[in-house]
Amino acid sequence: MLMYMSKKPDQRISDKLTNGIPLFSVEFFPPKNEEGARQILRTALKVKEQIDPDFVSITYGAGGSTRERTQEYAELIRLIYNFDVMPHLTCVGHSRDELRHTLDRFYETGFRNIMTLRGDAPKGDATFKPHPDGFQYASELVEFIKTNYPQFCLGVAGYPENHPESKDTPFDIRWLKHKVDRGGDFITTQLFFNNADYYAFVKRTREAGITVPIVAGIMPVVSSSQLRRFCTMCGSTIPSELDALLYSAGESESAVIQVGIDWAYRQVVELVENGVSGIHLYLLNRSHSAIELIRKLRYNHIIG
Repeated sequence: MLMYMSKKPDQRISDKLTNGIPLFSVEFFPPKNEEGARQILRTALKVKEQIDPDFVSITYGAGGSTRERTQEYAELIRLIYNFDVMPHLTCVGHSRDELRHTLDRFYETGFRNIMTLRGDAPKGDATFKPHPDGFQYASELVEFIKTNYPQFCLGVAGYPENHPESKDTPFDIRWLKHKVDRGGDFITTQLFFNNADYYAFVKRTREAGITVPIVAGIMPVVSSSQLRRFCTMCGSTIPSELDALLYSAGESESAVIQVGIDWAYRQVVELVENGVSGIHLYLLNRSHSAIELIRKLRYNHIIG
């Protein structure tokens, strides 16, 4: 059992990205109840022992519904497991003063990396509405943090298949560049299952003058129904080959998970061979697939 320990301030992810070796990171989401709390701590322990990623992130719930738990569990897994942690921070429901309070707490606790997002509208709201003294766009949040807290390294989100609210691809890239120009230090992509979408996205960003590192967001499938819900929400598509493999797996949970591991393995191998800056694994607080994926990559000498 790992011991609870004090920890020096985290290393900035932008500094980690300069050594030319792909980073590997994982994402947790904060628990909603007592069982969820046990689950995230169990998963974090397994991830530390079996993967030991370069950093981890922890999300906000939809509509900012778990903001306090995001802070609490970001601090817990950082101190208990000695992770460098990148908490998510969104515009949803926050005034500027509330953002300052949160950022002060993050800084004093030792965090040095933040994933900056607009966030989704709270459940029941058709459209996003900013706080009267808050921000409408992620780019405004990025600029606010960079101006007032330049010590933080800021991640921003990129969408290989466009943000669901974007009217077209040029519009999407224009707003991504705006976020980066305001202070984004690196990009983490939304999940994708076709590497061709990622390569086309990188090409578009470079042609637009965006030069920061781009980390690829990969989700090993653990449930066909869950995959379809996620893809509907974030605008990602399921390749026909993956769809057929999942159909063949039927109702067998173990078969579906193995399809997810094998598909993610193929994606990661090709991405690493093509010089990806990093791989960010969307875990859904379940460690098995990520651990098996990393074991397979290490066994085949794809990663060290």
